[in-house]
Amino acid sequence: MLTTQCPHLVLLPGLVNDSRLWQHQAAGLANIAHVSVGDLTKGHTIAEMASDILASAPAPQFALAGLSMGGYVALEIMRQAPERILALALLDTSARPDTPIALENRSAAIEQAESNYQSVIKELMPKQLHPIHMEDAELVGMITDMAMSLGNKTFIRQQRAIAGRIDSIPSLSLIKCPTLVLCGRDDAITPIGLHQEMVTAIEGSGLSIIDDCGHLSALEQPARVNEALAQWLAKITS
Repeated sequence: MLTTQCPHLVLLPGLVNDSRLWQHQAAGLANIAHVSVGDLTKGHTIAEMASDILASAPAPQFALAGLSMGGYVALEIMRQAPERILALALLDTSARPDTPIALENRSAAIEQAESNYQSVIKELMPKQLHPIHMEDAELVGMITDMAMSLGNKTFIRQQRAIAGRIDSIPSLSLIKCPTLVLCGRDDAITPIGLHQEMVTAIEGSGLSIIDDCGHLSALEQPARVNEALAQWLAKITS
């Protein structure tokens, strides 16, 4: 049974994802945490998104988990208000800024989204999902619907915010709360090596690698992700 002693858990979505990204975690962890999903659709920078979450967070202190872009925001929150974070989970993300090639690709996607947004989302899908999940029409449809519901203006705003993010590597050693780093074994957008370097820099953190999984681990392998998050939350509730 959920009690008032259970921590608040704020979940941060990725690029043009809404609360449906975290639907399995919201349901699966509801008995051990007060779960809410943050809104990252308004800010024009990662710093603004972080400030928005801190202003709207349901409690003075809370556990924080971010996937992909949500991870970039979570790392910024750790810089802005580390005293408010009880525990941190970084899923399928990176502490590094964009490479020049990534910036070029992001710029091209922004330009394409102005005139043919649906094609951008279609081209992005195989980078987000493990090949076995590309065959799941319901899953692909839901991810597409999230992106189309938020629209190209949100996509462009978020892409520009991501492109302008700072290098988080220097601040990783300052993170002192219980930290979980998790990624899909076949994540094509943020590969395992990017997660290993975060674990090396964050004292006491642990790495969870999820098999048969790409970039959207919360949707691709929800049971395994929930198990890892439950063990992580137990560090602040036991």
